[in-house]
Amino acid sequence: MNLSFPIDDLRFDENGLLPAVVQHVETKDVLMLGFMNRDSLQRTVTEGKVCFWSRSRQKLWLKGETSGMFLLVRSVRVNCENNSLLVLAQPIGPTCHTGHESCYYREAEGDTWQEIAPILTDPKALYAK
Repeated sequence: MNLSFPIDDLRFDENGLLPAVVQHVETKDVLMLGFMNRDSLQRTVTEGKVCFWSRSRQKLWLKGETSGMFLLVRSVRVNCENNSLLVLAQPIGPTCHTGHESCYYREAEGDTWQEIAPILTDPKALYAK
């Protein structure tokens, strides 16, 4: 997949990053939030798999490189100020490292966070490879 993409129109922050929300292309559920720099965005649109910049590890992070649970890009959208992205993707398996479909599987209930979605895959099995 090679999407045509006007990368020079984007307004990266002072660290060279853009927040990127990933949404399930069919259900429209929000799957996760990550950050992209120019290199990760270029890799994302060239390869068709979501790639982020890992702020903690300071390196490119192809989502699914360890677990096999990739996010296949279907569309990339930009907000009105050109400073954040919405990536519509088809997930291959659960997105969250916990085994949940989405990283947003908990909801506030009073003074606690309650799980509102089931674990789809044992997280230990995702990274046992």
